[in-house]
Order: sequence, then C-alpha cells, then structure tokens
Amino acid sequence: MYPDDLKYTREHEWIRLTGSTARVGITAYAQEALGDIVFVSLPEVGLEVGAGEPFGEVESTKSVSELYAPAGGAVAARNEALAGAPELVNSDPYGDGWLVEITLTDAGGIDDLLSADEYTEHVKGN
Repeated sequence: MYPDDLKYTREHEWIRLTGSTARVGITAYAQEALGDIVFVSLPEVGLEVGAGEPFGEVESTKSVSELYAPAGGAVAARNEALAGAPELVNSDPYGDGWLVEITLTDAGGIDDLLSADEYTEHVKGN
C-alpha cells in the first residue's frame, strides 16, 4: 500500500532520497485522515530545517496539522503548484502532491526512519 522506495516518519511524512537531495511529502494515510486539503504553508527556499522540527502546515476542512522534517538540511525547492492546487496532496500524495525538497546535511538519520512495512504496522496501531 505504501511505496517501498520511501522512508516514513511516525508523524506521517515520507522522504525519497536522490543523492544528497530528498523530496518530502505526507502519506496517503495522513491525507485521508485530514480530509480535503485547502491550504499548504511551506518554508522559503534556503531555510535550514532540523530533523523532527516543524517546517510548515497543511490545512484541511477538518483541521490544521504541522509538517515535520524527516531529515535535516536546507530547503532547496518547494512545490509552488500547491499554492493554486492544494488538493494535489489528496489526489497524488507521492507524486504531484510533494511538499519540499531538502539538500541534506546528514543523510545518516534516514536509516532510522520507518520502512514501508514498518509504517504499515505503525498506522495499524492508530
């Protein structure tokens, strides 16, 4: 159900590593729990984020939820398409609904994140 090529946080973010850069988004589980996403607040390019620290917010018809960085580094890109189409997070959370790209300062911490199987077990416990 969850892509095997990603790593996951217990807070329901995913990360896809490509060299020293990583793309980050929220999981299908998270977007389903949130409901219809109506606004996404993302950090400015260049901002340094720490692993586990909040870097933005997702607002849905149900609530506002903080986004947490799965790894530390500098924001290299943000998904500008979400400004006009936040519903992409609902319709394609692992593709067009990505949130930010981070140039990692320490990729080692990614090994401590959950695999797809571990994440599946984690959400079964919720």
